[in-house]
Amino acid sequence: MVLKQKLTIKLPLLFSGAILASLIAASPLTAQGNPAISSNQQQEFQGKELYELLEQGKKYVELEEFQQALYVYEYAALVEQENSKIFSGIGYIQALLGNYSEAAQAYQKAIALESDNPEFYYALGYSLGNSGDNLQAASAYEQAIRLAPENVDNHVGLGVVLLRNQEYDRAIDTYYRIITLAPNNQKAISIFYTALLKQERYQEAIAFLQEEIVKDPQNANLKIQLATAFLNQNDVESGLQTLQKAARLHPHNEIIYFKIATILQLQGDLDGALDFYQRTIKLKPDFIEAQVNLGNILLAQENYFEAILTYRKLIELKPKNPLFHHNLGLSLQGRGRNEDAILSFETARELYKQEGQVAKEEELILLIEKL
Repeated sequence: MVLKQKLTIKLPLLFSGAILASLIAASPLTAQGNPAISSNQQQEFQGKELYELLEQGKKYVELEEFQQALYVYEYAALVEQENSKIFSGIGYIQALLGNYSEAAQAYQKAIALESDNPEFYYALGYSLGNSGDNLQAASAYEQAIRLAPENVDNHVGLGVVLLRNQEYDRAIDTYYRIITLAPNNQKAISIFYTALLKQERYQEAIAFLQEEIVKDPQNANLKIQLATAFLNQNDVESGLQTLQKAARLHPHNEIIYFKIATILQLQGDLDGALDFYQRTIKLKPDFIEAQVNLGNILLAQENYFEAILTYRKLIELKPKNPLFHHNLGLSLQGRGRNEDAILSFETARELYKQEGQVAKEEELILLIEKL
């Protein structure tokens, strides 16, 4: 199995207070053709309105009231239709709201007005990548690189979307370009070993990661990835030893404990797995996958009391998951609490029905009838 590496890209703050101030001061205003008001008066009135709008929008952003900020900036774009930074501000807020397609459209409008701004292309790449259009995202990052070749973030953004697009050789080429600009860039290192793992070049990945660990012995993630490389070439013993050594050096890293637990579970050491899942959850109580695996082991071991506690915690985290209600019902049934079990089964049945899982719904009907 290849570990899914989550690489993040930084979204630049393109609408900061400084930009707002310069935008307000330097905004070229368009007269709206009211014959009763002179051209100078129109500019004065519109300038005041725009200033007030942008100040109001800025306050909403600072308060993280992004939907209100979006309304304000969209209105500002009607007042001043030729200002690229207003559209970049709209794009920024849309991205914060998770509306990446809309953010991309806004940045494209900004670029149409100011086609030589590398930050706009970077933000467009970020938005397109998060909307799933990795090919166009790569093109946007390449434009950002053309305009600002020394900016490491532009290259990192390109490397990430190339990985997502499974263009691993190009991602590796991007790694080499990044390290000429920033030799110890951790995101570049992640791009490189992820590309090697995806290409199943495990020996190369192991050699690379071992070298990087020597340079950065406190980096827990490098050790996790080294263990992953060992596991991917079926060297379970080396993978487990790597993780156990990492756990001693990094006792507060829940990912290490979780991976040890999953290996032990696969090896059939359920008590050992239970211990490490519990350590994982102690560090990160909302680690859902660890809670799920813990619950499955407890239910299989007929430790119904602990299973009930685990599934109730999972239901707090994900109340609409039918499997959690289903397994809570089984745990309650195991404790002889049939009335409570029926309530859980009824909830699970309704949720299965909503999801269109007919077979599961029918299974629950039979369970309820038997009780």
